[in-house]
Amino acid sequence: MREALVFGGSGQIGHPLLVCLHRRGWRVQAVSRRPQPPLPGVQWLRGDLDSAQGLPPRVDAIFSCGPLDRFARWYAGSAVECPRVVAFGSTSIEVKRDSADAGERDLAARLRAGEAGVLSTAAQRNAAATLLRPTLVYGAGGDRTLTRIAAIAGRWHRFALPRDAVGLRQPAHVGDLAKAAFAVLDAAATHGQAYALPGGETLAYREMVARVLAMLQPPAKLHLLPPTAFRALLSLAHAAGIARDFGDAALGRMRQDLVFDIEPARRDFGYAPRAFEPAAGMFGTG
Repeated sequence: MREALVFGGSGQIGHPLLVCLHRRGWRVQAVSRRPQPPLPGVQWLRGDLDSAQGLPPRVDAIFSCGPLDRFARWYAGSAVECPRVVAFGSTSIEVKRDSADAGERDLAARLRAGEAGVLSTAAQRNAAATLLRPTLVYGAGGDRTLTRIAAIAGRWHRFALPRDAVGLRQPAHVGDLAKAAFAVLDAAATHGQAYALPGGETLAYREMVARVLAMLQPPAKLHLLPPTAFRALLSLAHAAGIARDFGDAALGRMRQDLVFDIEPARRDFGYAPRAFEPAAGMFGTG
């Protein structure tokens, strides 16, 4: 029986990955800062990337579903022997590289450093590493985009967007991302590679939001405002302490197409994500 060590196993991608590994016959040890409910086939270890306790001396695969930069530092100093590493990053490595927001540029830089660190350490240890870059993640109620939109719209029964929020998006379901992490394990073509993981459908930002609002009970109304009116509304929201982390850079991206090529992932490990069909339980509203 093969054995895996999973960081971020209690998170929105990590949990379905644990289920997937167990169903495929793997023995799993997962690290969490907080006590977790029992999960078949999973042994929970207390700690995090800075203070994990009781780690095994050797495993067949290590998965990281948490912050990539912190995992890269842990991996560089770790004594755990492992021939295979799969780590999640984000397409923000490209999207936010030249952002007007300094915090977003810093995030992109940390992602780049994390990817380079994981690949470098793996090469030094004669291990094979694969990096996965999801697009807009949804499906477990833990994301900071669609789940937040659903919460606001559910409270006020309405949501506003600028009319020009037509930039294209490819929302990726957590279940498909977990399957992708498992699929790359035995795919030799993925060694030393990084892959974008878009969802199975490309649609305009405002259409994506409209589908989320339509599944609420009762459905929420989407108001499309002139850009200047939306900016004024956003300023009022900021003054009231709402959505203060939603700034000009995020607003500008609503007009930008954030589309990534699915073909490399499809070719190398059969990635076949679902279309965007939201349901209430995917956003903590069911």
